[in-house]
Amino acid sequence: MEYVDGSSASVAQGNAPLQEEGSARVCLVSLAGELFAIDLHHVREVFEIESVTRVPGMPPALVGVANLRGVVLPLVDLRVVLGFSTNGPTPRTGVVVQHGTQQIAILVDRVPEIQTVQKGQFLPVPKGHAQGSRPFVSAILRVEDRLGGVVEVPTLLAYVNAGVLS
Repeated sequence: MEYVDGSSASVAQGNAPLQEEGSARVCLVSLAGELFAIDLHHVREVFEIESVTRVPGMPPALVGVANLRGVVLPLVDLRVVLGFSTNGPTPRTGVVVQHGTQQIAILVDRVPEIQTVQKGQFLPVPKGHAQGSRPFVSAILRVEDRLGGVVEVPTLLAYVNAGVLS
């Protein structure tokens, strides 16, 4: 994650920046009633999904593709990977995330806000979680009285490319 002061830190490897100065801009999203944060440097766009084209043979988390002004984007439903219930309607809001030349859309319930957070608001993921069912949730973010997972976009894209989102 890159901070406003120009420094960077890898929270993906458990190096949550707990005592350094600086701040980061994050996009807070709601998914299955839970809060998640995405580094704003990786967020390209938020859009309403009009239609989903299913693709046979894809892992359950890849629900299909959507056409966004002529660009076909894979749609990832993180509820499947995170072990949340998928009962009820599929979220209709997409957040386009990008790392390098790769981009996907993550389905979310809503995007409540963009915030500037301080490094001291990041907490390490409890041992066992980062390597378990949530490998791309690299840290916990404390925002006021709420806690949320930090989605590490490069790790998520690596999982999508490897086809292991089941």
